[in-house]
Amino acid sequence: MNLYQKLHEIQSRVNGLGKDKASNSYQYVTGAKVLGVIKPLMNELGLLLKQEVTSITNDRMDYKVGIGTPKEKEKSEILSKVMMRFTWIDIETGDKDVNEFGANGQNDWEKGLGSALTYAERYFLLKYFHIPTDEDDIDNSLRDSKVEENLMNINNLKDLNALFKQLTPKQVKEFTPLFTERKEQLTKNQ
Repeated sequence: MNLYQKLHEIQSRVNGLGKDKASNSYQYVTGAKVLGVIKPLMNELGLLLKQEVTSITNDRMDYKVGIGTPKEKEKSEILSKVMMRFTWIDIETGDKDVNEFGANGQNDWEKGLGSALTYAERYFLLKYFHIPTDEDDIDNSLRDSKVEENLMNINNLKDLNALFKQLTPKQVKEFTPLFTERKEQLTKNQ
């Protein structure tokens, strides 16, 4: 396989990722979950992802928290804006695919850059491979109605485990008995 065939293989094997963490009023897919699904495929296919920061801009952001309460106070954070170059490298051929990607991160003084870098890696991978993260997304084949169908079409333990890693916590609870049953079927057939 050439580089683009390998990248397409990853894209075709990751149907969607359920959000696995909540913070304040929103839910999101963690970087650990994204890498937990993508990195084993990269290793299997012999791909590296080189990451380079090409520019960084830091701006101080001053604002108030707890407005109108006894806990009202001034707060300062750093807004870090990064431009990055992500380069896919095929370790067998040396072929490369270079991509530019930008991200922002705002956090306490020493954490703004780390937030931007983490955000950039996670969302570069999600967007590069067109991975939906919302179980209600019409393109997400991991909606509840499709999990059972996908499960029965899997013919090996590796793909079964990969599908399981893509589920939302709610789906894990709901579909674990079906996954266990399918795993036993596949184990018998080997």
